[in-house]
Amino acid sequence: MKILATDLDRTLLPNGHWESDPGAIDRFNDLTHTQGVTVVYVTGRNLALVERAIAEFGVRRPDYLIGDVGTSIRRLQQGAWVLDEGWVAHVRGTSPRWDAEAVRAAVADIPGMVEQEAEHLNPFKQSYYVDHARKDEILNLVHARVEGRFDEVVVYSFDSQNGKGLLDFLPRSATKQTALEYVAEALGVAKELVVFCGDSGNDIFPLTAGFSGVLVRNADDQLVEQVREAMARNPALKVYFAKGDFMGLSGYYTSGVIEGAYHYGLFV
Repeated sequence: MKILATDLDRTLLPNGHWESDPGAIDRFNDLTHTQGVTVVYVTGRNLALVERAIAEFGVRRPDYLIGDVGTSIRRLQQGAWVLDEGWVAHVRGTSPRWDAEAVRAAVADIPGMVEQEAEHLNPFKQSYYVDHARKDEILNLVHARVEGRFDEVVVYSFDSQNGKGLLDFLPRSATKQTALEYVAEALGVAKELVVFCGDSGNDIFPLTAGFSGVLVRNADDQLVEQVREAMARNPALKVYFAKGDFMGLSGYYTSGVIEGAYHYGLFV
């Protein structure tokens, strides 16, 4: 089985300020279908926003959807989404101290943080918009209030489109990395054979966890630096940096995903 996992916004989806290649999404859809590739979307979007992206950009429906930054897993079964209740039980059992309301109370009065809309929250995901200019000050306060108390992981990323910092509190057992590991294990595929494509801060965990990583050409500079540092510490890590000038493709967004998939032999 060949598994291609990819982030959506500004990775598979051409919704950044770089110019996209016409026809790249159609090529991705065709290649994954005709070459028998199992597709997994790994995204911060919830189900409704994923469906909106599918309709807006014309990307295919995935075989598996890891949504809400790894806190939900669904599989496509006879055209309908089926929530993986086993994942929910796994997270609850593995992170018993996780408590979204307690996290919310702990950080409630930190200036420069605004809780995201209810549609972006769930029992395993407590999320905020952050004043990016004050990021270091805010993160220091966050860690002082929260670190180690709730079986949590704190994930910070930057939305280059609107200049906002994005801060997610998740159970340590429910991240993009752990959710993709769970799906790979369920499918009986070794993680080093799973290709994962990303572009921004909350992709750092799967990119440095032993999957076959791909950074699209428009990846955030900070993420590129973090990945290179991780590779220097651990030479066994495999991460491909899309360069463009490949089969007439630029390497941005979907084109970078395609380039990376060819690099690892998913497409021939």
